[in-house]
Formats: sequence, C-alpha cells, structure tokens
Amino acid sequence: MTKYIFVTGGVTSSLGKGIISASLAKLLQARGYRVTIQKFDPYINIDPGTLNPYEHGECFVTEDGAETDLDLGHYERFLNTPTSKANNITTGRIYQNVINREREGAFLGKTVQVVPHITDEIKRNIRILGETGDYDIVITEIGGTVGDIESLPFIEAVRQFRWEVGQNSSLVIHLTLIPFLAAAGELKTKPTQHSVKMLLEYGIQPDILVCRTEHSINMDIRKKIALFCNVNINAVIESIDASTIYDVPLLMLREQLDKTVLSKLKLPTKQEPNLDNWKDFLGRLKNPTAEIKIGLIGKYVELPDAYKSIIESFIHAGAKNECKVRVISVQSEQLTPENAVEKLKGLHGVLVAPGFGLRGIEGKIEAIRYVRENNIPFFGICLGMQCAVVEYGRNVLGLAGAHSTEMDQETPHPVISMMEEQKKIKLMGGTMRLGSYPCELKKGSKAFAIYGKSPITERHRHRYEFNNDYRKQYEASGLIPSGINPENDLVEIVELKNHPFFIGAQFHPELKSTVANPHPLFVNFVAAALAYARKN
Repeated sequence: MTKYIFVTGGVTSSLGKGIISASLAKLLQARGYRVTIQKFDPYINIDPGTLNPYEHGECFVTEDGAETDLDLGHYERFLNTPTSKANNITTGRIYQNVINREREGAFLGKTVQVVPHITDEIKRNIRILGETGDYDIVITEIGGTVGDIESLPFIEAVRQFRWEVGQNSSLVIHLTLIPFLAAAGELKTKPTQHSVKMLLEYGIQPDILVCRTEHSINMDIRKKIALFCNVNINAVIESIDASTIYDVPLLMLREQLDKTVLSKLKLPTKQEPNLDNWKDFLGRLKNPTAEIKIGLIGKYVELPDAYKSIIESFIHAGAKNECKVRVISVQSEQLTPENAVEKLKGLHGVLVAPGFGLRGIEGKIEAIRYVRENNIPFFGICLGMQCAVVEYGRNVLGLAGAHSTEMDQETPHPVISMMEEQKKIKLMGGTMRLGSYPCELKKGSKAFAIYGKSPITERHRHRYEFNNDYRKQYEASGLIPSGINPENDLVEIVELKNHPFFIGAQFHPELKSTVANPHPLFVNFVAAALAYARKN
C-alpha cells in the first residue's frame, strides 16, 4: 500500500515547503524507498505557463511537456528522478476537469458543489501517482498558507482523504514559523499555536511540526509547542536557516525527521541513509579552489527565482569544477553599445537567458557581440541562442535588419521564425514546442565532445525556430548548426568555430541539471570560464 504525506504551511508564505518536501524525500529515497512529490497550487491559472516570471518565478517544464511550478525543479534536483504533469495540479485544472465532466452530463443533473465534487477531484489527483505502483510514498505539498480562502478545498480534501485511507496510511507535516523578537530577545511560539489551531478548525491535527527559525529552539520551547499543539515532543522539528538549500537534508537527518515519519507510517527504517555522494557534493560546494564571475543577461533579473534552474545549475557545475560561480545579474534593458564594455568588464563568461517578447532584446544582442568579438566564453539558452543567431546575421553575415519574427514581423531577414504548422494555432501555449525532444549531434563538434554521445534528449519551451533557409549561409561562415532535431530537421544547437566557448542551445539544459548529474553544457561552460579567468 502506498503511504501519503501532506505538507502544509502556516503563519507566512515562502517558508520553504518545497525544500522541506524535497529534503524529506531525499532521506526516504536514501533509505531505499521509492518516493515522488506533487505540488497542489491554489491559483486559478490552469498552469503557470502564462504567468509572468515576476508573479511566480520560473516556469519549470517536465519531460512530458507540462508547464509547472518551480518547486518541481527542486524535487528533480534533489531526487534525480523526472516529474510529470501528474506532479503539479492547480485549482484551475481541478475546476476545469469538474466543469468539463458536468458539461458531459457526468453528474446526472445533480447540483455541482465544492463538496463533494471539487474535493473528490482533488482526492482523485492525490491518488494518481500512488496508484501507478511506482512509489512507496507520495508526498503532496499544498501551496499557499493555511487560512487562505483559495486553499480551503485542498485542506478539506486532505481531511476526507485521511479519513478514507485510515490510520498509519498518511500523515500531515505542518511547516510553521517561530519568529525571534529582537526587542524582547525571545523566540515566540504563539504564531505557530494559532496556525495549528486554524488547521484543527478545519478538522486536521498535524502529526509533525517543522519550525522555521533563525535561532535554535531549546527543549523548553519544544515542550511548549508539543503541549499546546498536541504533538509528540520528538515531532517538533527544528528547521534553522541554512547557508545553502543543499544543507537541509542533512539538517533534517540530524533532527530525525525521516525516522519520525517512518515510525508514524509504521514503515521499517530499512538501512541508514547513504548520503556519501551528497556530502561529497557539499564538501566541494563549500570548499572551492577558485572563483569566477558569470554575467547572467536577462530581463527578469530583479527576481532571482525567475532564473532559478539556471542559478542552481551553476551551483552544480561549480561544485563539479571545485569552483565558486558568482552569478552577476545584468538587466538587458540597460545594456547599450555605449555601456556594454563597462557593464561586462571583469566577467569570465556570459550566459544570455531565455525569455519572451521584445523588451531588453537589443541589450542581449549587444552583450553577445561583445563576448564574440573578445573571445569571452558565451552560452545562450533558448532566446539567448536566437539572439546569437540574430547578432551573427547582422554583424558577420551583413544581413541588415536581421531579426526574429517574434520581435519584428516585417524584418527583411527572418533568421528566426515560426514553423508553418504552428502559425495556424491560435490558443496561447498551443504553438509551443514543449517537453522532451531528441537531438542528433554532429560528429567532431564541440557539442558532441561535451555530451560524449548522440542522440541526446532535451526539454523545450519555445515557439520560434532557426530559419533553415539561412542554414547554409551560417554554416559556410563559421556558426555551425551542430545539433539537429531528426524528426523535423530543426536546428537545436549552434556553435562558433575558433572561439574558446560559444554555444547556443534552443532547448533548456538547466531543467535537467541535478546534484547527482550536473548538466554537461554547464560543467563545460564553467570550465571554459575558469580557463579564461586563469589566462586573464
């Protein structure tokens, strides 16, 4: 029988439910259990695909092409196992499914209500992963904060679900805050008490409390929380602020969160968790032998979560190279031909980030011109690759006014354009190439040397493609299409000959980088930047 763990949050948002869920899953996985994590988001969007990154951080894309919450990125980076569309459900999707069924007459003329119809649909989605037979434990993270109107149906569904599956088949972990009042010099438990009281009003008694705190909580505070929140004292878990999210599994191991969970679910502890590789990664992360500065050129740089997977990929690749990667954010809107030298000087490599729309595009193109002409390592992802194609067309091939038709539909040289079959689709998101696609690498290319194999598969999230009408012209001049999609002959990777590292990828390699398997493109880009730093 699959066991279910629910993770809720109280007091305030952004306490790190995703990191706690991923850390617990890592520990259970290290003990030999098959674990997956799903995220239920209370917003009414069908998925985060149409959300501005400033609203909700990056949109994480799964192998099967689902546009999902960025927490799924944490799940994959920690567990090194891919997620799917079943791992992220929104209120919008729940209501859409119920309304579609109502229109089909599935409810036989009954009044459709939040209880039981919406809650039944939520419970059905909780069970989907558990019923595959692939997992011993399913962890479900409930987005938002207890007390939010929009998350109420999810909380009610959890209450019903726990009643249905019976004792020892599920448990609830409530993540809460123990604030420190500087004026009083004290940690305060009252917000936690109120948060648990609110959960109790909804019919849920949490089994374990994970307490986020800046200062260590002593035994007296643990006893007080246990007494007033009706939990065992060993179920009050301290989650103290850490220097890196990758410390959290070891902190949770020290607090014996995994043992407490297994005993409450009546599961054997199996072997002690083997975290040697994780500790080795942390050792290299915290003891670098060198430091490099990489410029991240993007238009959402004010919000670090907008490029979460890229930043984490640099952490993985940096540890692999025993090198600290300092990511310097550069707002592409502020880059001009006049200030590019000043803004980019001192960098050992430049990554031009993905994105949509015209804003900041000329700054990205200017940054690429500068690094191409000065032999500084360059890595372009998605729109970053497309900007590299535009820049090369304008400044090397002499294609005046070359552009992407996304930015300029009247461009005389549409070196980036939409495929004919995509133009007929009108629904937002429907024209996208989403999810995993194969790519054949050219023998003898830098890309082939980096991956060491062909074909490869990578995840996509884009609408516009390299225009094959210009392919021969680019190849003859030295910007080589070195990765091709075999199904529809689309260019996936471009690289510049006679440059230390100049690669543009139409896909999103950052989505597949994990602690256990840092992405080879990032590892090699960091190595190239390190070599450049040592020479200069």
